Amino acid sequence: MKRLPPVRPEYLQDLVPLDDVPLEQTLPWTQRLWNFTPLRKTLLVLALAILWEAGARWQNNDLMLPGIVQVIHAFVEDMRSGELPAKIAISLGTLLKGYAIGSLLALAFSALAVSTRLGRDLLSTLTAMLNPLPAIALLPLALLWFGLGTNSLIFVLVHAVLWPMALNTWSGFLGVSETLRMTGRNYGLTGLRYVWHILVPAALPSILAGLKIGWAFSWRTLIAAELVFGASSGQGGLGWYIFQNRNELYTDRVFAGLASVILIGLLVETLIFATIERLTIKRWGMQR
Repeated sequence: MKRLPPVRPEYLQDLVPLDDVPLEQTLPWTQRLWNFTPLRKTLLVLALAILWEAGARWQNNDLMLPGIVQVIHAFVEDMRSGELPAKIAISLGTLLKGYAIGSLLALAFSALAVSTRLGRDLLSTLTAMLNPLPAIALLPLALLWFGLGTNSLIFVLVHAVLWPMALNTWSGFLGVSETLRMTGRNYGLTGLRYVWHILVPAALPSILAGLKIGWAFSWRTLIAAELVFGASSGQGGLGWYIFQNRNELYTDRVFAGLASVILIGLLVETLIFATIERLTIKRWGMQR
């Protein structure tokens, strides 16, 4: 005889209204302000500026450590005169060329590695050999091969960007789930279409991380190369600006050049990379 499941009696339970609890509860204005991320970061920067000014006043030697007010004055003065914007334009022009070429080569190497076994062996071998090699160490060879010009700087910038970005992109491709890979194959995607429509969107967090690392490495390499290499074709960038002012003992202008590098890095991080992350990986729920 087949046994039927027990029948449980239905019942209705009235909910007690919460009359003594206010419907709207707001945080105190101090906590709401503290939860505002730009405000917290601004306060941290102000605290560091105050510590800097206090250290400069305690040191009492403008040649060794100028105060924050003196550095801001030098920065504003050189911006008005047009000297600092010209140096920034020269450095950014060279940087963007090397960064773009290195990023495209990194994507090409990663796509080749994910498509063929020979490409995978080639990428792993080259990254193991060349990634530990400092880009600035190639500057003497670059000067020998490409001569005195921006091509030498672009060469070392490509080396600085290519290998860290290729490693991050390749690791992102390896982290793509097998379900997404099978989905792409079921749709008949192969070659570059498979990489572009399946692997690149799925590995976008790793690719963006590689772009950030490549941007930081390229900035470091460019400033170091300009400090060593000096002016290119009679024109020098931010590194040459820092080097010249150091020779003339204008320490406030040296700090103004360093501050320019920092400000450009912050602007690129806030306006470009953060915007891309917000419109893509955060919007898609791939990252918190």
